Amino acid sequence: MRVVTLASEDDFEGWRDAARGLAQAGVPPSEILWQVGETPTDLFAGEAAMPVVASRVVKVPPRFLDLARSAILHGDPARFALLYALLADDPRRIADPADPRVRRLEAMAREVRRDIHKMRAFVRFREVRDSPAFPGIGAPGVRYVAWFEPAHHIVRANARFFVERFATMRWSILTPALSLHWDAEVLREGPGASRAEAPGEDPVEDIWKTYYAAIFNPARLKTGAMLREMPRKYWKNMPETALVRELVATARQRETAMVAAHVRSGGDADAAWRALRDEAAHCTRCDLHRHAMRTVFGEGSPDARMMLVGEQPGDQEDLAGRPFVGPAGEMLDRAMAAAGIDRASVYVTNAVKHFKFERRGKRRIHARPDAGEIQACRWWYEQERALVKPGMTVALGASAARQLLGRAVTIAATRGRVLELPEGGLGWVTIHPSYLLRLPDRAKAEDEFAAFVEDLAAAAKALA
Repeated sequence: MRVVTLASEDDFEGWRDAARGLAQAGVPPSEILWQVGETPTDLFAGEAAMPVVASRVVKVPPRFLDLARSAILHGDPARFALLYALLADDPRRIADPADPRVRRLEAMAREVRRDIHKMRAFVRFREVRDSPAFPGIGAPGVRYVAWFEPAHHIVRANARFFVERFATMRWSILTPALSLHWDAEVLREGPGASRAEAPGEDPVEDIWKTYYAAIFNPARLKTGAMLREMPRKYWKNMPETALVRELVATARQRETAMVAAHVRSGGDADAAWRALRDEAAHCTRCDLHRHAMRTVFGEGSPDARMMLVGEQPGDQEDLAGRPFVGPAGEMLDRAMAAAGIDRASVYVTNAVKHFKFERRGKRRIHARPDAGEIQACRWWYEQERALVKPGMTVALGASAARQLLGRAVTIAATRGRVLELPEGGLGWVTIHPSYLLRLPDRAKAEDEFAAFVEDLAAAAKALA
């Protein structure tokens, strides 16, 4: 048994030099014990000095070394042995994504990169005067101190980033295993620290929290995504996170107040609607915004007594930025004309404001929005209703009915009758006009069109 002792948990150079010699000598992975520090961890530690004689040349692809540099920083104690096993077998297997060792090492590298990003994003410096806690580190004066708890051994690897970013600032970063101290000229390392050694809040943080609260945009809030990118474990080190709970809890009230403020400022409903539309243009509440061309907001008079709610924009609506301008829109216009309803007198919108689709060659084929996407758009729908205050809201299709009623329903169970809505006004559920376009039987299509016209006419009569 050969014992290799590395200088530190992130000692890539030490691992590389030892691994190169062992691999060239053909030493199998099962005969090597990797450890960190000077304390032997095995009864075979005395055999660490056994000579190694090179018997072959090992060529290592650059990709292997790149992966090893990241994986070495991981907290898994098996990383050294796992890397050596791949090296001793055939380092060219690094190009094989099916190799379980490669998959495991790549997962380690991803977690390390994420931890490096978290440190850069969530380190918060606090101003302190030099004290005995930082002896001999530059001249006395103001120092900025931060506390961080990395998940892996990434502190040294991240040091250059902070030196370059805060080159003229005297700072210290304390972590449980290692501390970094920069005096604007020289970077020094120190022993690990405890959270108690890091300073509490400073006066500047009150200014920062005021600014953070002011720029917090409730319309762009995605709590799930926020927690994925900013896990709660980092909250205790960041001053602004003390505000997050309240800001999230009051997001809806803040949004409603935003719209109400526009209405109060002269009672201009058109101005309030334009402000709401402009805000929706930047909506990122769900992932649909990543692929759609634009937000397709509702249109029509804010004074309309009837609101029509469709499912989502289609391909042509996404390109034009207006609802119901494609084939389904033409079908809707025909039906409304037959029912005696002037489209200019109604407000038309969709339950979901972005086009969801699947690509088939060059074509974008409609895909049904799921419950989460409908819920993500619910606030926009509610604000449209708050501005328009329609006496009758007609849901076109199941997705629109779900938005109207706040729960999943079937068209068959709810169609053809007046519904009293909890927030005020009446509701009506019918089919979506795109359903008529999909019917292959001409006679059935005509019958269904006539029933659709009857629904619209009945909804208008109930409103009257």
